[in-house]
Amino acid sequence: MADAQTFTPSLNIATLPHPAPVPGASREQAIADPGFGKIFTDHMVVVEWSEAEGWHGAQLGPREPIALDPAAAVLHYAQEIFEGLKAYRLADGSMALFRPEENARRFNASARRLAMPELPDGLFVEACRALALADRDWFPKVDGGSLYLRPFMFASEAFLGVRPAKEYKFVVIASPAGNYFKSGAPAVSIWVSADYTRAAPGGTGAAKCGGNYAASLVPQAEAIARGHDQVVFLDAAEHRWIEELGGMNLFFVFDDGTLITPPLGGTILPGITRDSLLLLAQEEGLSVREERYSLDQWRTDAASGRLVETFACGTAAVVTPVGRVAGEDGEFTIGSGGPGQTTQRLRERLVAIQRGTAPDPHGWVKRLD
Repeated sequence: MADAQTFTPSLNIATLPHPAPVPGASREQAIADPGFGKIFTDHMVVVEWSEAEGWHGAQLGPREPIALDPAAAVLHYAQEIFEGLKAYRLADGSMALFRPEENARRFNASARRLAMPELPDGLFVEACRALALADRDWFPKVDGGSLYLRPFMFASEAFLGVRPAKEYKFVVIASPAGNYFKSGAPAVSIWVSADYTRAAPGGTGAAKCGGNYAASLVPQAEAIARGHDQVVFLDAAEHRWIEELGGMNLFFVFDDGTLITPPLGGTILPGITRDSLLLLAQEEGLSVREERYSLDQWRTDAASGRLVETFACGTAAVVTPVGRVAGEDGEFTIGSGGPGQTTQRLRERLVAIQRGTAPDPHGWVKRLD
C-alpha cells in the first residue's frame, strides 16, 4: 500500500455520549445497499459562532434535529454554504480523507462571498476527521463505497432585516455512500438547458451555496423527464459556451491527446476533483488547456470524430463518462457512447490514490488514524 500522510489533530472537540445508537444488525442492513444520500450515521459535529464569542462550543454528539427560530436568517435570506468530501477505506483497513484542506479553503471562499464568518481550516478538517472516526462502523462494504461527509454552515440568528447575521452554526453530518448515478449505464446522458442558466458573472457561481442548486432543480427535472441523467448549463451572457453540469465539472478529450475544460472565471465551481485531474492528466502526457468550448463546437467535433471522449467529475460521482448529449436542436453521441480509454485511465489513477493502492506523490491523502 502507498504511504499516506497521517493527520495530526490540533483542535479539541468535546464528545457527548450517544444514548441510543443504531443497533449493529440494523446498521449492517442499512449499509448493505446504501445508494447515495439516503442513510445517515449516528453522530454529527456542531460548532457555534457569534459576533461576541467567535467560534466556540465545538461538540461531537448524537445526530438530531436542529431547533430553529422561525425568524432564523437562513430561512429568509439564504445565508447557507456547504461542502462535500469522502472518507475512504485504505488497503490496510485504516481511513483517510482526500485533500480536505482544499475543501476547507473552498468553504471559506464561499463564506466570504455569502458574508459569513470564515472557519479555521484546522477546525474544518478536525470536525470531518472526528465524525469519520466516530462513525467508522457505518462504512459500507459495497464496491466503491465511502463515507460521504457534508459540512455546512447557516445563519441562525433570529431577526428580519437585510444584513449579515451575527450568529451561525457549523455542522458536519455523514452518509454511507454507494454509486451516485442509479441508471447503471456505462455512460450518462445529459440535456442542454436552453431556458435556464446556472450562474452569471458577478453572481455566486463559484460559491458552494444552496441557492445555486435550488436554481438548477427545474432544469434538472426537465432533463430527467426527457430521459437524461443530468443537465448541462451554458453561459449567461451569450448562451453559447459550455459551463458545467448541475453539480459536476466537464472535460473534453480530443484525438490528438488534448484535454480541455472550461475556465473557472467566477461562474464555475472550482472542483477539487477537477483540480486533481488537471494535474494527473498532465502527468499522463496529455496537453491540458483551460479554455472556453462552445456547444456548436462540441457537436461538430463529436460528429467529425475529433472529440473522442467527454467526462464529468465531482466528489460524489468521481469521474463519469458522458455518452450522449441532447437539446432542442437534436442530439449527438460522443465516441462510441461509452467510457473512453482516457476517462477510464484518469479515473483509475485518481481512485487508486484516494484508496491508497497507488503512490501519492502530492500528499493528497490524509490518514485519520
